[in-house]
Amino acid sequence: MAEIIDGKQLAKDIRAKVTDRVADIKEQYGKVPHLVVILVGDNPASQSYVKRKKRDCERAGMKSTIIHKDTDITEKELIDLVQRLNDDNDVHGLLVQLPLPDHINENIVINTIRKDKDVDGFHPLNIAAIHTGEHGIVPATPKGVMTMLKSAGIDLVGQEAFVIGCSNIAGKPIAMLLLEEKATVTIAHSKTRDLKKHAKEADIIVAAAGVPNLVTPDMVKEGVVVIDVGINRVEGKLIGDVDFEGLKDKASYIPPVPGGVGPMTIASLLENTLECFEILEGKR
Repeated sequence: MAEIIDGKQLAKDIRAKVTDRVADIKEQYGKVPHLVVILVGDNPASQSYVKRKKRDCERAGMKSTIIHKDTDITEKELIDLVQRLNDDNDVHGLLVQLPLPDHINENIVINTIRKDKDVDGFHPLNIAAIHTGEHGIVPATPKGVMTMLKSAGIDLVGQEAFVIGCSNIAGKPIAMLLLEEKATVTIAHSKTRDLKKHAKEADIIVAAAGVPNLVTPDMVKEGVVVIDVGINRVEGKLIGDVDFEGLKDKASYIPPVPGGVGPMTIASLLENTLECFEILEGKR
């Protein structure tokens, strides 16, 4: 029977530590970290996610501002807004909620955000830092995954890690972070042949493909560690990329969906906002 990695409790512990640190900062320096989120359009999922970010920031004692722009904002207008916020010393963390309307190039906008205000960790220089082992802002979801693995006391050195999914915001950075911890990493994608063969050899599986119940019990060996990054809505229910019910008796560690990586992502975003503040204010 697997030990359940409780993402909700871990996230709660992280938020408590961030809250304590923010209180200390306010007492010592008379200011608190300030996160600004730019939301373009009326995507319901994006609106919900942004509201949760603002709520959790404020609960941790941080300042949070949402700038909501209409879908017809031009790319130049959005870039100009990002540049103004880059230059605003009262803003310590900045993110543009994705996805953006089709007429706006997401990469250009993300590349415009200052590296040291990039709480999402999507700027090319922050991504490069992961690949070179240097300091940078680590994307929130990969950071949450690594925190979960470390919380379970899993020694990653020499382990066979199998990452399913190669997106720039999850699969690729997760693979690089695992490699940095001396795991032996295999990455799968939509063109990978015989997924089961690779999965069977893995000591650790991180599923981040966005395919419901992609990983099933027949694909894994006994005692495997499974981290499910997937969030899929099927018939009104949220499920992951992993057959949780089927794997919980075969894996050694596994988080639920929901209640696993999801809460850790927002908690890691709070950590990143605090980190950006400390970098910008010379406290780190």
